[in-house]
Amino acid sequence: MKWEMCSVEPFNNGVVKETELKDNGTKDHPSYKAIPKFFDPPPKPEDKDRVLLLRREAHSLVLQDQAEGLLNTEELNELWRILEKHVTETIRSKRQLISLDDYLVVVSEVSAKCQKLLTVGLFFELMQSSNYPDMLEIVSIYNHIVRRISIVQGRIGLSSYDGFGQGYLSESDLESFITDIIPKLAQIRDCMQPSFERFYVCTVVKKIFFFLDHLHMRRIRIRDIVSSGLLSQLLELHDKTNSKEREKKGATNCFSMPAIFAVYENYLDLDKDHDGMLSREELSKYGSGSLTSIFLDRAFEMCRTYGGKMDYKSFLDFHFAMENRKCLPALHYIFRILDINQQGYLTAQTLRYFYDGIEVRFKTLKAEAVNFQDLKDEIFDMVGPKDPLNITLKDLINSGQGETVLSILIEFDKFLAHENREGNPQNV
Repeated sequence: MKWEMCSVEPFNNGVVKETELKDNGTKDHPSYKAIPKFFDPPPKPEDKDRVLLLRREAHSLVLQDQAEGLLNTEELNELWRILEKHVTETIRSKRQLISLDDYLVVVSEVSAKCQKLLTVGLFFELMQSSNYPDMLEIVSIYNHIVRRISIVQGRIGLSSYDGFGQGYLSESDLESFITDIIPKLAQIRDCMQPSFERFYVCTVVKKIFFFLDHLHMRRIRIRDIVSSGLLSQLLELHDKTNSKEREKKGATNCFSMPAIFAVYENYLDLDKDHDGMLSREELSKYGSGSLTSIFLDRAFEMCRTYGGKMDYKSFLDFHFAMENRKCLPALHYIFRILDINQQGYLTAQTLRYFYDGIEVRFKTLKAEAVNFQDLKDEIFDMVGPKDPLNITLKDLINSGQGETVLSILIEFDKFLAHENREGNPQNV
């Protein structure tokens, strides 16, 4: 049954009113029963569960489409076969080299998906690190493609843990990703003790968040994880290497088992009463044991503590800051501790407050302390702040002296190294 659309009728006083709907007496056309349903109305805003379900489904389809665009094992094997087929020259060391002309022949023979990766730009990019004039090792081309695919797979993997599809991961999201990927990391899986797994996951996640979330937003962009190179380092652990190669890589890969266990072992060594937490006294033995008492007091004020003690997660932030003082996140961390009035800058009074901790160590050694006025003038000269009375974090970063300035205010050994830098420049 069809209804005529309502019309409007003006009253004499100019007010418009709507007329009622009227039955026009016509029947539905028979074809209406055969026309398939082709439209579902979008869920109402208040139907949050359905909105979330649709969003996740759409996000999943996008990731699936991206994954299908990657080269699979068979296609990689075919790429290697074609590269070997068009080797320009094999030198005495059995290294297989290829020229640009033969590289272009390879490009013409590979699949369309592979052609998107094998660009002329890639050839000249790899040439910058080649030891052979006008030629590349075919293995360098192949390894580059494999690494690139691995990174994209990693990004897709990370994105699958982004439930809302907004491009961010929380700590719990990243913990789930690391836990699930461990069985695929041969170098980690083969030496992982079940009891240590949660500490491994915690250390990796905190390290990534320390370097990528220094503003404490409690989430990080997936794009930042990929571009930072941290994901690449993690995925390098996919390869099962021999013991010598593992030791060599373990020295440089910050996510290797030796590197992560060294951090955990440091924590255990400091925990003298074995209660799983660190007191201020226990933390005072960190490093060379020369961090000042004033700095340690402030560190405990600023970090989350439990019964006045620091847990492993808080220790990780502290550790990463102490060991990477040249990095922006570490400068943020230490500056926040030194900024006792939370005003965004350090004054001469602030410097005096923390220098008192250095002066106490001089008195303990019964040695003559450095005149504070001279030290204050030196620090302001080193930094050259925009405001001659205040030093901001931006001033420290722009001066390139942030690590030095902050270190001499919080650690006695660093202070002495700075004062004696002319005789021992390597200790500064």
